[in-house]
Amino acid sequence: MNYATIDKRYTQLAESTCCLSCGGAINHTRAVNGEVCIDLGSGRGTDVLRLAEAVGDKGFVFGIDISEGMLQKAKNTAGRLGVKNVEFIRSVLEKISLPDGIADLVISNCTINHSSDKQAVWNEIFRVLKKGGRFVVSDIYSTEPVPEEYRTDPVAVSECWAGSVTRDEYLEQIRRAGFSSVEIIEESSPYDKGKIRVASWTLSGHKH
Repeated sequence: MNYATIDKRYTQLAESTCCLSCGGAINHTRAVNGEVCIDLGSGRGTDVLRLAEAVGDKGFVFGIDISEGMLQKAKNTAGRLGVKNVEFIRSVLEKISLPDGIADLVISNCTINHSSDKQAVWNEIFRVLKKGGRFVVSDIYSTEPVPEEYRTDPVAVSECWAGSVTRDEYLEQIRRAGFSSVEIIEESSPYDKGKIRVASWTLSGHKH
């Protein structure tokens, strides 16, 4: 992941009104009172705040992001709303700054595809989940390898497809991380992006 490019691009977008998410992982979480949750690529903190309400005072939600602008926006919003059971942390996804087995739930919307080492990200998701914990991830996969010209293009990066991998490779990375079964909750038909086609999907799985 080119973190300088990501930080710059998303800091610029922090105060905009554009939609930055390709999926609705939050809608499939079934978060309950007392759970500990992590949102990877938490952006402005919208999903973190929704989860914080769902898990209540006995629960807690961590928002993980690399963009200083996004993190500051999220912290300001949480402070203004008086939300106490959240923390926003600047961290790379390949080495999340949280201890082993801390979370009941990990969610992410269109963030993992930004990483140049997606296997490391999935390994980290497995590590931070408790036994019996679950992930719900919305992301994009490509129907063929993404041409190099798009991988550092700021528009393609912000549209969350520049770093995507193929469907089979995506599922294999999840399996190698230790997740034995994956449920595909929803999946779009392929659509055109640049010179290739991509598709959006939402997946879930448990750490057994």
